[in-house]
Amino acid sequence: MCSAQEFSMNYAGMRMVTRSQSRGPGAGPTGSGEEAAPIQRRGEASAEGRKSYHPMKRQRKAQGLNVAYEASDGEKGEGTKPLKVPSWEPQDWKQQLANIRTMRSGKDAPVDQLGVEHCYDPRVPPKVRRYQVLLSLMLSSQTKDQVTAGAMKRLQARGLTVDSILQTDDITLGRLIYPVGFWRNKVKYIKQTSAILQQHYGGDIPASVAELVALPGVGPKMAHLAMAVAWGTVSGIAVDTHVHRIANRLGWTKKVTKSPEETRAALEEWLPRDVWREINGLLVGFGQQICLPVRPRCQACLNQALCPAARGL
Repeated sequence: MCSAQEFSMNYAGMRMVTRSQSRGPGAGPTGSGEEAAPIQRRGEASAEGRKSYHPMKRQRKAQGLNVAYEASDGEKGEGTKPLKVPSWEPQDWKQQLANIRTMRSGKDAPVDQLGVEHCYDPRVPPKVRRYQVLLSLMLSSQTKDQVTAGAMKRLQARGLTVDSILQTDDITLGRLIYPVGFWRNKVKYIKQTSAILQQHYGGDIPASVAELVALPGVGPKMAHLAMAVAWGTVSGIAVDTHVHRIANRLGWTKKVTKSPEETRAALEEWLPRDVWREINGLLVGFGQQICLPVRPRCQACLNQALCPAARGL
């Protein structure tokens, strides 16, 4: 029979042995009911640790993944942007757009009969048609559709091709396109652009916005319209003075824009891409008939109650 002191020492030794054995390799459950972690050397990670860490890392990557959507074949081209969910959009734009479509359903504005889609000769070869589309756009700047259409008819009566323009002297060309706006500058630009097309594009026009705007006398609006009409590609929204004015009046820009290019960038931030093709002709005709630059006909507009500009009059 052992003394109390000996019993206490023996019991402590038993506890030490038991605790040491429970921490050994392949040990069973601990006193707390949890599986004991295996001993690892310093600087080494266990296979189990690696398995539990990497899935978390992959999840963090997946959360930050940027997804881009490929444009359809008919919409691929220079300036094509990935589709994205807009962070801002005008409150009533869908109803405003529906009302404009209703008001434009008659298709009886000047742009509907005399716009760029109607200024080329459909009987000529495709390459010549594309050249005539570009030329009509160059003439249309700061010019009414009726005047542009008249100039195009006079040019076509003489055979409107790259070669025929280059063979026409400046005085004769000026007489043919007068009275389009800035006709003297346009004579120079038409000659320079035609020479570039003949030398570098075989008489055809470029198939990208970047190359089109590099031509003398061709701006972004003309380039995007040329891509749509001549090449059948939606590259961006064509914004002229009508689209610029109406977009600001309707509140379709997050803040007031000061130029057509600034308006184009603002619209493309939120306007669905499937609307881009129609928006120019839709708003141009609306601006020619109802939303006039001076004294707009708000009383005849279906958007009178929805238009910030109309409410401010």
